[in-house]
Amino acid sequence: MASCTASSVRGVPSARNQGTTVPRLQPCRVPGLCPTPSLAQNGRLSAQTLRSVPRRSLTVLASSKNGNSAAHTSTPTKFDYDLVIIGAGGLRVAIIEGHDIGGTCVNRGCVPSKALLAAAGQVRKLKDAHHMKALGIQIEGLTYDRATIAGHAQNLAQTIQGNLKRSLVALGVDILVGQGKFAGPHTIKYSLPGRVDVGGSVTGRDIIIATGSVPFVPPGIAIDGKTVFTSDHALRLDWVPDWLAIIGSGYIGLEFSDVYTALGSEVSFIEALPSIMPGFDKEIARTAQRALISARAIDFRTGVIASRVTPGVPGVKPVSIELMDFKTKEVVDELEVDACLVATGRSPYTNGLNLGAVGAATDRRGFVPVNDKMQVTDGAGKPVPHVYCIGDANGKYMLAHAASAQGISAVENIVGRPHVLNHRSVPAACFTHPEVAFVGLTEEAAREEAAAGGWAEAVAVAKTYFKGNSKALAEGESDGLGKLIYRRDTGEILGVHLYGLHAADLIHEFSNALAQRQSVQDLYFNVHAHPTVSEVVEELIRHAKVDGVTDPKLAGQKKDGKVAATASA
Repeated sequence: MASCTASSVRGVPSARNQGTTVPRLQPCRVPGLCPTPSLAQNGRLSAQTLRSVPRRSLTVLASSKNGNSAAHTSTPTKFDYDLVIIGAGGLRVAIIEGHDIGGTCVNRGCVPSKALLAAAGQVRKLKDAHHMKALGIQIEGLTYDRATIAGHAQNLAQTIQGNLKRSLVALGVDILVGQGKFAGPHTIKYSLPGRVDVGGSVTGRDIIIATGSVPFVPPGIAIDGKTVFTSDHALRLDWVPDWLAIIGSGYIGLEFSDVYTALGSEVSFIEALPSIMPGFDKEIARTAQRALISARAIDFRTGVIASRVTPGVPGVKPVSIELMDFKTKEVVDELEVDACLVATGRSPYTNGLNLGAVGAATDRRGFVPVNDKMQVTDGAGKPVPHVYCIGDANGKYMLAHAASAQGISAVENIVGRPHVLNHRSVPAACFTHPEVAFVGLTEEAAREEAAAGGWAEAVAVAKTYFKGNSKALAEGESDGLGKLIYRRDTGEILGVHLYGLHAADLIHEFSNALAQRQSVQDLYFNVHAHPTVSEVVEELIRHAKVDGVTDPKLAGQKKDGKVAATASA
């Protein structure tokens, strides 16, 4: 839910890829690869990159099917396509899609969730009488219509899905309906259960797996889709329970707690790890917790797991949740709530790809192993010829835009332009109110890495606050913290964490800096419009002091491992 996949290959297949039949279209005659976002959930390629690829054919498969067979050793001399993507599309393209065009991201994830958050955010703001009064606004008797909010999310998903389909049709893309699996090197078979009129096989010189992921449901939890549900079901917003338990306090859990508390629910987090909001920088988590959890109708229990969850009946029978101590594995409590959202992460959707047909296999968790060029590797760690995997299916970084970047990297390598993605430059965002965003290492991880590398004394931290920002103050939303972790000896940026208004937008200045290997001193001269929230970023950069650069107006340049101060013009 946190961030969304887009670009020229996009979308994610779910575990229940049934889909509707889409007519086969004529081959595309447009030079360059398809510039429309069509890859299934977490796997996509950029239009600019794809257009730069020499003219070649592309097949896209957006789902997999159960089945295994021995490795096939024969290699065709002629292929239907130069590139087959199990999960998405581009050039003379064929997309094999077993569910909805756009996959999880568009239909059951990032896009509809942001529609719910937008509506819920407005409700929360308008309900805040103190905030409204400060702006000179008085609102009485505020109400909302649940069905209309749910419809807004569904309509948005349908609109974007329709746009994707029309773009594909306009480009002459072949849309093949089915679930794909390897039949041997260079060969993919596709079909749909119970459909004799759908299916076939295609060959491709290179193949990219981009099948994405599905919600992970731990053992002992019974899903009924009504009182015990995953994010897939929650996006329908069928009802607003009075008391909702959320298992997991990561991105998905936090965003849904934002939605449900704004609409009137009380929330109880159940977190297996010792602290709430695991995975976030600890200082940022403590700061954000005050507004996102403590100030709302939310309580939480840490160090426990939901060992058994039994569905109830809305308004008749509560949901029963058995809580077990994470360490001792002893049952310590039992909760009875109106509903339970399971937000325990996602699992790769790779079962049934029949990787054995190309001499590969998933790991014990179901992820497809890859090297830094996104090439699928075998049991010995050697690349499997002509087979790549991007997105959630490889488990490197389970974010939609990470999949997009991996897709671009894979295509670059396929066409002979070696490329390795710097995953530390990929940002992450949680679209709560206020937002939380980060890129790179947490302070804890940076200090651990520095200690292991022998440069522990070089780690430095700069901070700034949103409460001094003119735009944030004008909007009455000045709660926030910016944190920059860097090396004081070289100016290398190690990580940046933002909590506050528009944090998800502000983080990109730093993610791009990391991608371009820019140092703190390289950013000193960046200019930010006034008054904007982006000035928080400017302040954060100014607060970072690098050895040899005594004045932020001086630009430091790394030379022989040291930073030399250079006077600005």
